[in-house]
Amino acid sequence: MDGGKARLVRYERADGRNSGLGGEHFSTVTDPSGKLKGFTRMDLSLREGELPGEEEARSIAMRFLGTHAPDLLPGLRISFIAPHEETVESGGRPVTLTGMKVKMRNTADGRWFWVIVGSDREVMVFERDIVWANLQGRRQTEMWLHDRWLEERGADFLRDA
Repeated sequence: MDGGKARLVRYERADGRNSGLGGEHFSTVTDPSGKLKGFTRMDLSLREGELPGEEEARSIAMRFLGTHAPDLLPGLRISFIAPHEETVESGGRPVTLTGMKVKMRNTADGRWFWVIVGSDREVMVFERDIVWANLQGRRQTEMWLHDRWLEERGADFLRDA
């Protein structure tokens, strides 16, 4: 990531429903040492249900980080906690999945990371070590977990995997 090597592993539904780029999936990104850089769980079940409140989302995020990325805990500063939308396709139509995003900054290196908690009180997205390009107003780090980004870069090979 950020020009270095990364390994993307993508899982799709065994029944083939909503498969391929844009559809439901569980994907992980790791660096060459096996360190988890992020994962996403895009599942239609996350389109409904009441989101956790800010305190509950923060608590779930901290518990997740304590287990899966404890190195981020000492220098973290919470930037905001707010609803966040992701989109998947179902039957050729966009479906919005909403979670509660806990966006944080690593004060040790200035990189960003976040945990998005779904209505089922489970983590639906985790991304870490994100470099922000302030002048461009967007992230600089590759978006390996985002289907639109993969498709723009010719990742059609994922359709047949």
